[in-house]
Amino acid sequence: MFCASWCVHLLKRTRTVSLNLNSWLNFSTQALATPCQPSSALPYLKPLNSKLSSFMKSGLVEEAENLFNEMPDRNIVTWNTMINGYFKNGEKEKAFSLLGSIPQPDIYTYNTVISGLIQVGDLSGARKVFDKMDSRDIVTWNSIIAGYVHKGVIDEAMQLFHEMPVGMRGKDTVVSWIVMVSGLAKEGRLVEAHKFYEKMPVKDSHACNSLIAAYIRIGELDQAEDLFRKSEQKDSDSWRQLINGLVTCGRLSGAFSLYLESPEKCHTTWNSLLLKLMESGATKPVHAFLEKLPYGDIVSWTNIIIGYFREGEVGAAVSLFYSMHHLDLTLCNVMICGLGENGLEEEGIKLFTRMKELGLSPDKATFTSILTICSELPALCLGKQVCVHVFKTGLNLTIEALEMFEEMRLSNVKPNELTFIAVLSACSHAGLVEKGRFGLIDEAMSFIDRMRADGLEVPVSVWGAILGACRVHRNVEVGAVAAENVLAIEPNRSGTYLILAELYASVERLNEAERVLTRMKNSGVKKQPGCSWIEMNNGGCAFLSGDKSHLEFDVEARVEIVQPCWHSG
Repeated sequence: MFCASWCVHLLKRTRTVSLNLNSWLNFSTQALATPCQPSSALPYLKPLNSKLSSFMKSGLVEEAENLFNEMPDRNIVTWNTMINGYFKNGEKEKAFSLLGSIPQPDIYTYNTVISGLIQVGDLSGARKVFDKMDSRDIVTWNSIIAGYVHKGVIDEAMQLFHEMPVGMRGKDTVVSWIVMVSGLAKEGRLVEAHKFYEKMPVKDSHACNSLIAAYIRIGELDQAEDLFRKSEQKDSDSWRQLINGLVTCGRLSGAFSLYLESPEKCHTTWNSLLLKLMESGATKPVHAFLEKLPYGDIVSWTNIIIGYFREGEVGAAVSLFYSMHHLDLTLCNVMICGLGENGLEEEGIKLFTRMKELGLSPDKATFTSILTICSELPALCLGKQVCVHVFKTGLNLTIEALEMFEEMRLSNVKPNELTFIAVLSACSHAGLVEKGRFGLIDEAMSFIDRMRADGLEVPVSVWGAILGACRVHRNVEVGAVAAENVLAIEPNRSGTYLILAELYASVERLNEAERVLTRMKNSGVKKQPGCSWIEMNNGGCAFLSGDKSHLEFDVEARVEIVQPCWHSG
């Protein structure tokens, strides 16, 4: 009972960390509480210690403390478990406080403290503990050396390595060797790292992989490959690192050959290799090769289809898609987007309607592609249905577009014209969800400012998108700016004059509207005949204003005959 209350008292102390540590180092050999039971005694403590460890691993510090305080007996494992748990959970003050009450700390206690101090960034404190120890084991040495390496203090780590007893640097204890090779390689000291590696009593794959990665990082692929070929400890990481390095540096032939040699075929590595090969225009050869080998998964085949679309081989992409036995959402999205971009909008719509039969639920990418297709076709009914579906699913494409744009800028990816058009289109369509949301027009203008800041010329299509949004929301000031910019690029665009005049008229500024129309007339700009599309009998029908050559003109003629009769009674 005395021990439990004394522990609670220690936990509540507020002395500084350095004071607790120094006090413990000075008096750790003295018994400050009830003598501690050896770990072999009191076998019933084993499940309790396991429970303590479980609490700490789960972050349940308070539960662990309650159990610790209720335990009638404790052994050294109990104390070490609590201290280790405190460090793991960032409770370093409590760990130091508890240290002072350990009756008989063992070497594991010291190692736990060293590891914990390094974990919280107190390397000097860890070194104090290390220097105070009368005897050290391999864990002690490895921990302190790893701590210095992690901090980048390589020379101090190297000095400690050479001070380590020779018996602890044998073939059965290569951890310190691995740590030193990895540390030197990470710091770019490859000559020293390679010397360390060559002196290792037993070559290790981790050390080898660290060196390979370092050589690849500085572009020394020949050195990396030479080390790889000579190593007898190659593992899957060794193969993956070298293949990826060759791919990154554009040595695709070598990467391809090495992949075929590898004993384990990693799909991720294979797919990254495929992408690089297809970027060089080798989609057909890669497709032919993939047909003969069992390495491909659905990601591989999706990449092949993307490659065909990129090269304009639409027929090959469609043929491959419909030959596949398993389809997923990503693959369908790629197809819908590719079909829409290559003039096969109706095929894209057919695939979209078939997705439900396949048990696939459309996502944001699906809706973005299909709405783009609907805007290019006289498919008003379908467009409305898709919009309703989007709203029902709660997808906020506008916010997603804005967030993605910002991520591009923060990642130093330079947006192009298509990027801005896509973002502005998302903003203007937001009126369907929240009518009167004027703030988006201001945001769109801020995008144009950023566009200029990125050194991009604002295309007429962007100004046209702004003008269209201003007409919907009756934002005259911004609309006038957008119209002037459109006319500066395309002065004979009659629609711009008419939209601006309509915008002025919608807010009762009739004088300005009249001036716009007069300016249009004086500039010799004539209104182009209006062209409209309508969805009729499951098909599209286009007609021009005043056109009397249309196949359905007889309907208009009959109306003209009937109207006088109607009015005459």
